[in-house]
Amino acid sequence: MTPWDRATLALTLLAIDPKGFSGLIVRARVSPVRDAFMQIAKQLPMPQVKLHPSMTAQVLDGEIDLSSTLKSNALVMQKGLLDRPPSLFTLPMAERADPYLTARLSQTLDTGDGHCFLALDEGVDEDESIPTSLSDRAAFWISLDGLALADFDAFQLPENLEIIAKAVRKVDIPDDIPEQLVTLAVSLGIPSLRAPTLALRTAQAHAALHNRDVINADDMTLAVDLVYAHRATRMPELQEDEPEQPQDTEQPESQQNDDDTLTIPEDLLLDAVKAALPSDLLEKLAAGAKNKRNKGTGTGAKQTGNRRGRPLPARAGSKSSSARVDLIATLRAAIPYQTIRKRAQPDRLGPIIHPSDLRHKRYQTLSDRLLIFAVDASGSAAMARLAEAKGAVEMLLGEAYARRDHVALISFRGLDAEVLLPPTRSLVQTKRRLAALPGGGGTPLASGLSAAMSMAQTASQKGMSATIVLLTDGRANIALDGQANRKQAAEDAEKIASEISMLGLETLVIDTTIRPERALKTLAEKMQATYIAMPRADAKGVSAAVTASLAS
Repeated sequence: MTPWDRATLALTLLAIDPKGFSGLIVRARVSPVRDAFMQIAKQLPMPQVKLHPSMTAQVLDGEIDLSSTLKSNALVMQKGLLDRPPSLFTLPMAERADPYLTARLSQTLDTGDGHCFLALDEGVDEDESIPTSLSDRAAFWISLDGLALADFDAFQLPENLEIIAKAVRKVDIPDDIPEQLVTLAVSLGIPSLRAPTLALRTAQAHAALHNRDVINADDMTLAVDLVYAHRATRMPELQEDEPEQPQDTEQPESQQNDDDTLTIPEDLLLDAVKAALPSDLLEKLAAGAKNKRNKGTGTGAKQTGNRRGRPLPARAGSKSSSARVDLIATLRAAIPYQTIRKRAQPDRLGPIIHPSDLRHKRYQTLSDRLLIFAVDASGSAAMARLAEAKGAVEMLLGEAYARRDHVALISFRGLDAEVLLPPTRSLVQTKRRLAALPGGGGTPLASGLSAAMSMAQTASQKGMSATIVLLTDGRANIALDGQANRKQAAEDAEKIASEISMLGLETLVIDTTIRPERALKTLAEKMQATYIAMPRADAKGVSAAVTASLAS
């Protein structure tokens, strides 16, 4: 089956049972191929509604028609986009979908009213993905990457979709199939409870599409291909010590027994999953799970406030609240009760507002980001190309300034650490301090980590998102108490690293030695930090590596 045939088959199955399959995720950038596929999707016999990933609550859920309500003296509501008859919701740039949109669309799909969705995954970076709540509900995932217009033929959805949909309910399910699907899902590391149900429903729909009244091996293979492949998080190893079949007897790939059971070899189903898997998907999943905790977005964290930022839906609150009152939202909350309140207080003029009607404004902003550079200026680090480390820091500071990030500089040498530059956006002052950075003396690594951690905690209390960038050779020899004790210095550094890990601070560790230091890599793992070795790398290379880590 070609990728185009797989894509059109998934769309056909969705057209047969949109309520049961809920949705289809299409991995594709803007291209003629995607346009051709979306043109085919218009053949689905249901209304189609296009959503935007940043739609507001008022657009999705509807709101009070204020002018009509005041004119008619009765509550008049405007319908939202989700308050429609069974529809196909098309969501471009689904990887950027707002959490509220994701939650409300998921709730709409769960109502069982017959809605479904088609999400377009246009992500560029590896960590950009469809929200879990949507990907879990969508039965199918297809990819159009790499396809050209010459790779597909004209396609038309079956005209007898209603007849096929009725036939799906009559397709018999062999007794062993549900248990086999659940077992296979567990062996593939699929945590979703919806997956086996969707796979079983897919096998039934595929059988009905081909005029069969019972599920066979082809239906099962197609089901695990479309439903399980993109959900798999691991690939189980098949046991090789199974007894071989006699050579003089031909064994079918699957066997229909007399007791209404269908036995399908597990390796046949796993081959179907492997064939549909992107070659590097499992490796990316494993790497993502390992580094997920330290993945940053390149920007500050989201914060909710009541003064500035992107508007959010208003929320009820007491009149003593310091938040600003949202007049329109307050009137909307009070209007439905005006008739009753006017009867109780006929002498009152204008709308009657009660404290329970008050709605307060809310906004969402991104906190400022602080990059804390903790630079090892000891004698050993100076021997390991401290000048290159300075050059890398200067480049990183310039990029941080362009992003309007705050930067800070901490130097540790001799017996303790010193804050050379408090958090600032002044690039000129930063370069001047960095140029004057001296070298020589012991390596009080624990003191440097402690100073960086304290500064990060202070920044967090001020609403900033702090990231620590540590440049060192990792050869700590000065303990926290200032004594020259290499063993105690290493223990102190590990203790501070554990505290940084517990605080959940994003941290980058750059090994400035020509040969990567194993002890420093271990220390980075204890901090759950991103470790970057710098052997034979110039300042430009290190700057590029750090920038990539911050943006990932």
